Amino acid sequence: MRIRLLSFIAAVLALLASSVLLQAQTSQNSNARKTAPAAAKSDWQVRKTAWGEPDFSGMWEPKMPPSAREYGGYSFASHKEVVALMTPWAKERYLATKPSWGPLAVADSTDPVNPTDGKSIGCSATGVPRIWVHPFPTKIVQIPHVVYLLYEFNHFVREIYTNEGHEHQKDLDPTWMGNSVGWWEGNTLVVDTVGFNDQTWVDRAGLPHSDQMHVVERITRPAQNKLRVDITVEDPKAYTRTWSGFRELEFEPDWHITEMMCEDNYTFNDLKNQGKEQ
Repeated sequence: MRIRLLSFIAAVLALLASSVLLQAQTSQNSNARKTAPAAAKSDWQVRKTAWGEPDFSGMWEPKMPPSAREYGGYSFASHKEVVALMTPWAKERYLATKPSWGPLAVADSTDPVNPTDGKSIGCSATGVPRIWVHPFPTKIVQIPHVVYLLYEFNHFVREIYTNEGHEHQKDLDPTWMGNSVGWWEGNTLVVDTVGFNDQTWVDRAGLPHSDQMHVVERITRPAQNKLRVDITVEDPKAYTRTWSGFRELEFEPDWHITEMMCEDNYTFNDLKNQGKEQ
């Protein structure tokens, strides 16, 4: 009789233990089901404008990641990689440049935008894609089917229509900033630009280009406070194949575009020598 009682008690204890284990497993599964949707909801999605396009509006400050430390201050790609792709025509022009930044940097730069030799005039338009490399913020303004890129540097403005197709105007006159058309691919703004002259540099460190250059910018907002511009350059006269790089910018909701003036550097130096620069 005593053996039967002990067996009964052991069976009850085993049943209770399995019940507790089952409840614990059920509770864990239930908690997992509760937390899974919350994790999914935490993934940020770019908000839309009132007319349904991705909203990139606001002020954006250039801020490159540590991985781009080698070239982040003057370019959007490593010169080590790009120089290897140059044609003889481009290589000759590149070695003749006198930039203030990059592998060929010199003290007496003749950069057409920011010369430092005290003789060159400067203040030329930056061109595209170089405009993204200067350490000044960009303001993006959107209205239905138009994106305005307002650069604080020299107050350059680019007007990108997004509802006029992918074709450029015919018989374009060459310009400093080129002719841009744009369109949306999901949450990506694609900007296609041609029609350049050959008077600008691709970046601040002297990368050359010809009037055959074709630039594609793919602009995304991967996070609330981050804008990324993936840049592709095609120029058969200057490079043996297409190459690409990127720039990243950080959202600055409290910033405003401030005054920025680029004066004729030669005239400024004359005034400075006369003590009249103020």
